[in-house]
Amino acid sequence: MEIGVVGLGRMGANMARRMARGGARVVAFDREPGAGLALKDEKNIACVESLASLATKLAGERVVLVMLPAGPATEDALAELLPLLSAGDTLVDGGNAFYKDSMARALKMSQRGLRYIDAGVSGGIHGLANGYCLMLGGTAKSVERFEPFARILAPAPDTGWLHCGPSGAGHFAKMIHNGIEYGMMQAFAEGFALLAARKDLEFDLGRLAETWRHGSVVRSWLLDLSAEILKEDEGLERIAPVVADSGEGRWTVLESVELGVPAPVITMALMARFSSQGKSDYARKLLAMMRAKFGGHAITRA
Repeated sequence: MEIGVVGLGRMGANMARRMARGGARVVAFDREPGAGLALKDEKNIACVESLASLATKLAGERVVLVMLPAGPATEDALAELLPLLSAGDTLVDGGNAFYKDSMARALKMSQRGLRYIDAGVSGGIHGLANGYCLMLGGTAKSVERFEPFARILAPAPDTGWLHCGPSGAGHFAKMIHNGIEYGMMQAFAEGFALLAARKDLEFDLGRLAETWRHGSVVRSWLLDLSAEILKEDEGLERIAPVVADSGEGRWTVLESVELGVPAPVITMALMARFSSQGKSDYARKLLAMMRAKFGGHAITRA
């Protein structure tokens, strides 16, 4: 049982490790020359210096997992990889691309006799130890070919991975998953901000979060992480109040508009991230000036 892995960032490297430790033979490649050094002592992993070498070292109907960011990085790798693959090979895209792009890619691949899986992957930096949640889109035959590896990558062989539906379904499921994640994170952040604001009640936020982890209806992995953070640094003075967004929250909100299905919590969570990035600063300045003009209220100078 062997698989190729393209992209040895933290997620790709850890997925390669987990599959190798689960008994798979892994052939790995990354454009960054030193990316494979961390894997040199891993059994069952061979790092190669080119995609051509990766394709050559895999036998039979090959399976290749691409773990690169959605967009140009994935597009460039696929453009180089496709001529090296043959009919019957299976390409698994773990880059969490926009689902409509994945649907178009699947059609293109099928016309060349290739199998294609759009794989939504969740688990982050803890996936090596705890396993990854996999949301797979594609034909039944494609997913069947990847199943042995999915069973190793998942938290348990029959838990944490799912053939969600046809092409596009895997990345659509991951898109919505991330939208939900935005809303949940925002709710925890706002709740703890309210608690922190009541200095007179003398909350120990780390201990309160730890208490909620046991028996509470809001217990979750995000709460586990929040408890860990607040125990270490309740004031968070060294952290800038800037939250990035990867793009999947935007796609989720746009999809809610296209479908006419309201998603106010996810939408507001996305807007809060935009605000944290300074994208509401101009509007706030104008608000301050309007208030000064109509009411003579003081303004704060930068």
